[in-house]
Amino acid sequence: MGIQTGFKLGPAIILAVILVAFVGIGVGHKAKDQDDYWAAGRGIGRVGAGAAIASNWMSAASFLGMAGLLYLKGYFSTAYLLGWTGGYVMLLVLMAGQIRRFGKYTAGDFIGDRYESNAARIIAAVTAIIISLTYSIAQYKGIALMFSWVFGFNYATSVIVGTGVVLTYIIIAGMLGATKNMQFQYTVIITAFIFPLIFIARKLGYFYLIPEIGYGSAVWDLGHTYATAAGIGQDATAALAPGLAAKIAAANVKFVAPWGVSSMYKWIALCFTMMVGTAGLPHVLSRFYVVPNTRDARWSVVWGLFFIGLLYWSSPAYANFARVMAAKMGMVPRKELADAIVVLAAERAGLPQWFCGYLAAGAISAAFSTVSGLLIAAGSAVAHDIYYRVINPDASEKSRMVVSKVAVFGLGLVVIIFALKPFALIAQIVAMAFAIAGNTIFPTFLLGIWWGRANKYGAIAGMLTGLGLTVFFFFWGRGAGKGTFLSELIPFTSSSLILMPVALITNIIVSSMTPPPSEEIRKFLHEQVHGVKFG
Repeated sequence: MGIQTGFKLGPAIILAVILVAFVGIGVGHKAKDQDDYWAAGRGIGRVGAGAAIASNWMSAASFLGMAGLLYLKGYFSTAYLLGWTGGYVMLLVLMAGQIRRFGKYTAGDFIGDRYESNAARIIAAVTAIIISLTYSIAQYKGIALMFSWVFGFNYATSVIVGTGVVLTYIIIAGMLGATKNMQFQYTVIITAFIFPLIFIARKLGYFYLIPEIGYGSAVWDLGHTYATAAGIGQDATAALAPGLAAKIAAANVKFVAPWGVSSMYKWIALCFTMMVGTAGLPHVLSRFYVVPNTRDARWSVVWGLFFIGLLYWSSPAYANFARVMAAKMGMVPRKELADAIVVLAAERAGLPQWFCGYLAAGAISAAFSTVSGLLIAAGSAVAHDIYYRVINPDASEKSRMVVSKVAVFGLGLVVIIFALKPFALIAQIVAMAFAIAGNTIFPTFLLGIWWGRANKYGAIAGMLTGLGLTVFFFFWGRGAGKGTFLSELIPFTSSSLILMPVALITNIIVSSMTPPPSEEIRKFLHEQVHGVKFG
């Protein structure tokens, strides 16, 4: 039994009200200048910035895709949870305060100025655009799934309508409106995610006051009660086909085993890729530019981790409750339903339709908040890093904002083209964006902040090596190289365990063999970024 599409009045009203609120908040906080448009006026407080970080981060992948992958692969998919969370801890410890002290608008701006090179700036800007577009494709798939469920639109129409709404408030309001929206969106996201879970836990007979605790009983049942054919199909409406119950029971045994679905090496590779990818995503790095100072930059990460943790604590519960329901109904977990399993679990538990609509609104809020951050980051890369810093340094503030808005609109249309035929599950598409970020932006930022000897030649060589190898293993690993030892060693969605150190070492070797950066930038790095005397 799949997700029931078709127009639903109650959910449609709820979703329409929330979408109007998005646009209204955007109009009410219209960007007046480039500081408003790209950095929210640098006036967002630490709690507000933390909520914006959480909202910006909790995409369709977190809201829908995470539970979907946990539903299919169980323990193995915890690599996403630990990797993403660990990436924020890495940002907090290694980079957040230093990035804010540098005081730039974009990832490309930081790299271009730190490495004193427009070539490095352009490579970083193009990489940021590729990452943002790849990441956005996954979000559009989530938006389309929910629009289809609520309004009964077909997939293509859902993608186009959803894109129209998100582009409207980004182009009107920029980062200021997007950040204000993200704070509102976080409230919608977290309430829409947690309250239905309480209902589902109660329906299944688990501890429901804190359903994330009741989740432990569900795991136990899957590993015991539903690990034998006798326990499968208790709520089935018809007799199960011969062998089906045994098949489902065997799958449940693998589901709860630590390495039942995949190997320990692949779990570590995936977790590491998610970690360094998080610390290299342009729209995540740009969050540190919106706060007034470095202390607020660090505290905004702490608040962001707390807000994110509330949702990540709940995703495994959704997945396991859905798995228990599937076992009771005698159903084999299906890949094509995974991305919608959160809404599907609520429907199967008998949640009122209007409540399911609020859940869908939460999923769309999650996708919108992330898409807005991604498209602004990509638009800033075009308008600020390429147009203003390289092509036309005399460009007025007004013309730069116009170029950025045109770029956001154009990039939004590009994403639609690819989103109409997505090539993988939501979380898997997102994983590829993380691999690119982890193999290019992250090592360049890390060395740029902590190693004064790193220069433009090393940065360019490191980024090109990381980008080239990531693209190669993506296409080769999915095609001619599929199943070979090398493609197993460097999986295309988990390549950073090998390729990030390769890019990092390339940067170090090339930098060591070429002239050092100027004394001016080394002095700035010591005194302004790290607060220590130079020389």
